[in-house]
Amino acid sequence: MQATGTFTVKLEPQSPSHADSGLGRMGIDKQFSGDLVAHSLGEMLAYRSTVDGSAGYVAMERVTGTLHGRHGAFVLQHSGTMDRGASTLVVSVVPDSGSEELAGLTGSLAIHIDVQGGHSYTFDYRLP
Repeated sequence: MQATGTFTVKLEPQSPSHADSGLGRMGIDKQFSGDLVAHSLGEMLAYRSTVDGSAGYVAMERVTGTLHGRHGAFVLQHSGTMDRGASTLVVSVVPDSGSEELAGLTGSLAIHIDVQGGHSYTFDYRLP
């Protein structure tokens, strides 16, 4: 199955656990529309290198809403890197994190950012 749509995201800087680590922390507040009508809250941990265009981040977000009319919640795990401007991003459903009508959900979500900064997604998933 595949779900598509758009989302808006608010990132709120948070205090890092260790100020000298060089890591940044952000709160995530996201609103999905389209085939996935949902709200998510999460946390991101990131590092920006002194080399221009090189960075990395990991994040977890709990998504609650409806996916093609099925209600429930699930958790997405992000792992992203930029290597001198070349980016790689993997966003996957955490195994066994689905609840209610989304129990058993598996899949991966691709994030697309247009030239004006708008966000959209393509979510390839399976349900039992």
